Amino acid sequence: MFRCLRLAALFVLLGIATVARSAEPPAGLSAADVQQISADLKSLDERLQALKKALLTARKLDLIADAEVFRKGVVWAMRYETKLEPADVALIRKALKRCAERVDAIESGKSSWPTRTGKLVRGYISDVDGSVQPYGLIVPTGYDPKKPTRFDVVLHGSSKPTGLSELRFMNRFDEGDAPAKSAPDANFIELHPLGRVENCYRWAGETDVFEAIDAVCRQYTNDRDRIVLRGMSMGASGTWHLGLKHPDRFVALGPYCGYVDTHEFSNTPLGNFVKVGALPAHQEKALHMLDSIDYAANAGVVPAIACMGEKDVFFQAHVLMGKAMEKEGLKMVNLVSPGTGHVIDPKTHSEQMRQIKVFADKGLDYGPKHIRFVTWTLKYDRCHWLRILGLEEHYARAELEATIKEPGTIEMKEPINVTRFAIALLVLEGAKPRLRIGGTEVTIPPDKSKPVIGRKDGKWAYLGELDSLQVTGKRPGVQGPIDDAFTTPFLCVRGTGKAWNPAVQAWAEANLKRFAYEWHRYFRGELPVKNDTDVTDADIRRCNLILFGDPGGNSLIARVLPKMPVQWTADELRFGKEKYAAATHAPAFIQPNPLADGRYVVINSGHTFHEKELSSLNYLLFPRHGDWAVLKVGGKVPANPSAPLEEEVIRAGFFDERWLLP
Repeated sequence: MFRCLRLAALFVLLGIATVARSAEPPAGLSAADVQQISADLKSLDERLQALKKALLTARKLDLIADAEVFRKGVVWAMRYETKLEPADVALIRKALKRCAERVDAIESGKSSWPTRTGKLVRGYISDVDGSVQPYGLIVPTGYDPKKPTRFDVVLHGSSKPTGLSELRFMNRFDEGDAPAKSAPDANFIELHPLGRVENCYRWAGETDVFEAIDAVCRQYTNDRDRIVLRGMSMGASGTWHLGLKHPDRFVALGPYCGYVDTHEFSNTPLGNFVKVGALPAHQEKALHMLDSIDYAANAGVVPAIACMGEKDVFFQAHVLMGKAMEKEGLKMVNLVSPGTGHVIDPKTHSEQMRQIKVFADKGLDYGPKHIRFVTWTLKYDRCHWLRILGLEEHYARAELEATIKEPGTIEMKEPINVTRFAIALLVLEGAKPRLRIGGTEVTIPPDKSKPVIGRKDGKWAYLGELDSLQVTGKRPGVQGPIDDAFTTPFLCVRGTGKAWNPAVQAWAEANLKRFAYEWHRYFRGELPVKNDTDVTDADIRRCNLILFGDPGGNSLIARVLPKMPVQWTADELRFGKEKYAAATHAPAFIQPNPLADGRYVVINSGHTFHEKELSSLNYLLFPRHGDWAVLKVGGKVPANPSAPLEEEVIRAGFFDERWLLP
């Protein structure tokens, strides 16, 4: 039935969105190979789709994902590789075989790998875009599902994204599904997330880590009080990044040779590095969202046992973090491996693990008597029993420091750059709560469990309960920038009406195609897209809406625009006092969705960094526009969606804390 198909036709046949790729199959495959791979992919897809319809619970969908990750790896390899070596072809054949084996087992109800020890590959379906994402797992020989087990999340190092990324990653862990011949004698399970390959565990890569943690916790008896986060190189950078910004999620951190900032790291004397010089003010501000060095104070909450090779070219990174901690009154633990470069020294790593074990054995203390928590954005808003709900200014340092005194008194220093916060009073263990801020007592009504405290008439006062208080303006989960919209469920929406201006419409359509290509190739999933006429109320409630076009062509843009701080007609685009010709200018911005509480709406933008950065170095993936930008656009559309668009950023920046133009 199948002939030697051209690759584009192959993926249309399989119902997969078409993006830029070679028209020919990868070199290294025979016509018979292409025909067989095509047939296998089609058959496996049909069987997997039938299983998804029959098995709808989260645990069973995870089981299907355990099989589907192998098929996905083959699809990406066939789409993006231009030449395959014999070992690559063997890897593709192995993946197809492994997928078929697992599908057979699921269909027969005889799945064996969920109880397997040793190394194995598993997967989950991401809530962000519905894609299947793989992870590696190492289950110790003594694992007992009746006993909560320590859980180590191990982040991998840098790996240039290629079509074979998934297959090569999974091959490190895939030992088949038969009982393991050997398994580690350890007291913890190891999770190795893919993190969407190469983004330093930022954006959807950050979400990937926490979704993988949840997936493993659905399948295994893990002790959430004893989750360790560690990694080497990019994995160490991800450990600093996630651990210091979520300091109440992990019992200890183990970064081994990882960068902690953008500017200094870009100065590393390596030939392929791109120096990040002085940036526009809004881009400099956005770095405070990413650079973990700015969160050094939170090492007072979650202990970090760092390692670094004495001759590592990146040695300065841990020196910088050590100085940052010293400024915060903390002493950094940094185990230096004599004479080694950018590698893991077994002896030093053994000592790191010994020290981590001391904290892991104790477990997480959810009610510490003293908390000092620093953040720069409401994306990272909580630390144990404190939660920051409002800032005076985003991307400026914000700090809460509080101590539980007896009997039932919380003493808090004057908050820095904070306008409102919440306290979980369960830590007072039934004692009548008293709160003093900067020496002044704040009255909390009786029988309150999560009081929100904020400024009222210039003084700190009780505002209401966290679960019932309506919080406006920038708030946790709805704080921007544009790139944040793609870390939770989102839906791109194309217009079906008559656009006002052809050049803007052509640019918007090309912009969407570029985003689809970049998302697929670098974030490893199909871009969720619908026509405006097909968007449902359920879509609006569940997803951030990413709207492309103008109010004439896209009915959802017309619907939300009256609630936006932007005026846009067929003739004129107005941002504050500035006016632009609508025929040649388009806005790109993010706002809270007026149709759904807790969701974003984004106009005319995917990620604000593009293939030049995505294919280069992961530290370059910082926001380019902030919350908004005005672009001068042209109507020339490149044939290849990866090619640069005809666009020029005229202005860009951030909305204020009320989501208005400053």
